[in-house]
Amino acid sequence: MNFQDFIEFVPQLIFAKLPAVEAHAKMAPIERIELLKKGITGNEKSREAAVMMLFYPKKGVTHLVLILRNSYEGVHSGQIAFPGGKFETEDKIFSVTALRETHEEIGVSPDKMEIIKPFTPMFIPPSNFMVYPFLGICKDEVCFVPDPSEVAQIIELPLTDFLSEEILKQVQINTSYANNIKVPAFEIEGHIVWGATAMMLSELKEVLKEVFNSK
Repeated sequence: MNFQDFIEFVPQLIFAKLPAVEAHAKMAPIERIELLKKGITGNEKSREAAVMMLFYPKKGVTHLVLILRNSYEGVHSGQIAFPGGKFETEDKIFSVTALRETHEEIGVSPDKMEIIKPFTPMFIPPSNFMVYPFLGICKDEVCFVPDPSEVAQIIELPLTDFLSEEILKQVQINTSYANNIKVPAFEIEGHIVWGATAMMLSELKEVLKEVFNSK
């Protein structure tokens, strides 16, 4: 989709209804669906983070940026994710966390990004994080500068590819809580995206399709 056409939908995106659990459940491992239905949103020891679902033009075409995280000692090592990270007290609000962490991880200045709306927060049991996603846009071409200590690869996903049903898969994987289980996933540039990021992508995809089809 041409980025100028995408921009015309922004007012509708601002007021779009979020499908929340309904969309999350479509891409959730079976073990997570019951937690979603119960509305479990962490505990007093849960940490908090924010991520940015950032759209931008690349040669005039709308793209969504994702990152491949570096390998490290942790449950999200080497996974596909949105840029973002842990909430710091000085941030005061989660949108500031999303802007700051996106700048730190992929080099996009906060003054170049515009937050359109918050999406449904998500609790991630394996890491005990409550994550707050934000939809944002950057109206200019982006020159990414990834932080090599955190980001192994920048993935620039065309919006038309994201909206295609062909990237939806069922895959068998090993997780932090079970081996050889089947999970719904997105296949993006040869990478399997499952779990929390896939669930957030599912809500984003549902909202975009609803808005685009309403015109």
